[in-house]
Amino acid sequence: MTDAETMPDWEKRFRAPRVSLPDWAEDAPDHALFVSNATGTYELYAWDRTTGQTRQVTDRPNGTTDGLLSPDGRWVWWFADTDGDEFGVWMRQPFSGPGGDGEGGAGEGGAGGDEPAVPGLKAAYSAGLALGRDGTAVVGRSTDEEGTTIHVVPPGGEPAEIYRHRESAGVGDLSHDGRYLVIEHTEHGDALHAALRVVDRDGTTVAELDDSEGGTKELGLAVLGFVPRDGDARLLVGHQRRGRWEPMVWDPVAGQTHDLALDLPGDVGAEWYPDGSGLLVVHSYQARSELWRYDLAGGELTRVETPPGTVSGATARPDGTVEFLWSSAAHPPALRSTSGAVVLDPPGLRAPASRPVEDVWVEGPGGRVHALVQRPDGEGPFPTVFDIHGGPTWHDSDAFAAQPAAWVDHGFAVVRVNYRGSTGYGRAWTDALKHRVGLIELEDVAAVREWAVTSGLADPERLVLTGGSWGGYLTLLGLGVQPEDWTLGIAAVPVADYVTAYHDEMEALKSMDRTLLGGTPEEVPERYAASSPITYVDAVRAPVYISAGVNDPRCPIRQVENYLERLAARRHPHEVYRYDAGHGSLVVEERIKQVGLELRFALRHLGLPESPGLASADPASAGPESRE
Repeated sequence: MTDAETMPDWEKRFRAPRVSLPDWAEDAPDHALFVSNATGTYELYAWDRTTGQTRQVTDRPNGTTDGLLSPDGRWVWWFADTDGDEFGVWMRQPFSGPGGDGEGGAGEGGAGGDEPAVPGLKAAYSAGLALGRDGTAVVGRSTDEEGTTIHVVPPGGEPAEIYRHRESAGVGDLSHDGRYLVIEHTEHGDALHAALRVVDRDGTTVAELDDSEGGTKELGLAVLGFVPRDGDARLLVGHQRRGRWEPMVWDPVAGQTHDLALDLPGDVGAEWYPDGSGLLVVHSYQARSELWRYDLAGGELTRVETPPGTVSGATARPDGTVEFLWSSAAHPPALRSTSGAVVLDPPGLRAPASRPVEDVWVEGPGGRVHALVQRPDGEGPFPTVFDIHGGPTWHDSDAFAAQPAAWVDHGFAVVRVNYRGSTGYGRAWTDALKHRVGLIELEDVAAVREWAVTSGLADPERLVLTGGSWGGYLTLLGLGVQPEDWTLGIAAVPVADYVTAYHDEMEALKSMDRTLLGGTPEEVPERYAASSPITYVDAVRAPVYISAGVNDPRCPIRQVENYLERLAARRHPHEVYRYDAGHGSLVVEERIKQVGLELRFALRHLGLPESPGLASADPASAGPESRE
């Protein structure tokens, strides 16, 4: 490990221990589960809040982040895939640790004592998990051969299949008394706008709620959770009936919905307070978020004080306090409570602060585009990185992020664009992404690029287009359809050949692509061609850097290799780095190495000096393949 005194700030931000918002057991609220990178790899940890003891639950070479506590707090369920391929089975381990029976607190020692949670189910992609208070488990699975299946597993019994469909679906939630299950599905073929079905434990339909009216309307629903009360079937649901996400209460047994009509701009989510008397409301607007309490009896909305920035997770505790994970672009994450206490503060290295973001609004072809800008020291124009977010149904926010901060530390301005297709700006903005996929987003990026150059922020001769996942896809597409606009391109885990990616990717993403493009590659070949980076590979002028996980089920490696072969055939300058993981890495050293390689590639090709701190991030024996 590099000495902290000489370690550059950008590395410290990756190495500093982080924790997720702890999840707690419904009937044992002092038993909690969280994710941390304390050992250098993101893994699951059990936390006994009574004793203060924490214990590492999982210990795998490529990390583990998917886990759930049983309601009684006795068991930790976790998803076991292979090296990040997302295809696996559920395991479980006693909360008390290896050799335990599930009773007691988080014991001493490391990971171990695991057993298959549902031996009767074969490996698959996860489509959700719900655990009942009587020991029942509801397991969602997805495979290319079967589509989505959902199974009810009684305590000590065999799994019984209660649902099957070719389109994507998932386990939503199990009612507090275990009588009802809600399924979020896209049987109508629109993967962006789900419908809901409530069934009993043998799969018999109790009620349906479908705002899309069979796919004829672009209106979606999302499960937010059953009320935590026995004998009460009310369900908190997210809907888009007024052009944005907001909550309502649905009683599937009575066949009634209760509109909450919260007077807040932007998207609104919510979860129940543990006593069912109110809702903890998360309000997201213009790349920031805040918390409120909504009293169901009186309809009163009360602010839960949080600092300006982004709340990336929040939960109401049984005593009525609220715990939340907060950060801003300038300030590292902190796990706080409305009681004033710091909930969980891992020891060790502290992440240095970074630069705050500035808000920029630019007129684009589809309306005003919101961008977030971070500036380095000095006067512009600066070498500038356009860091494009993934998703596409996601958005950049005023939250702490180590990678943009690393660019700023090296003298770059960073611009992040919430293009059409992003969430957080209303349903019409998100749903604008149809058929001309990729090209629509790049129109918005181009509008912000024009502002950045004409305003004096960006040096037009030193413009870097970069991103991961969907952002990596837009990077490669942008290099081909806007070849004059970009000096360099750096793409992580990208879609590079859309047709091959469709045929190799996991089934749930096939469904999403059919929705976005209006069919399969065989049904609408012209749309896939128009939206595929490989179509424009011969027009690329900028040097290209690509990193890819060899086990990636979302942006599979074969389609990346196809694109690289086309670059190599024309002897175009490019570098590629392949690593043994999936859609990104959960290993801190690997993440630092990847960012170091990207920084060195950019500094070298732009003729900028390399900082001494980059040497530790790029061992000479493990560099990328180069084709100059």
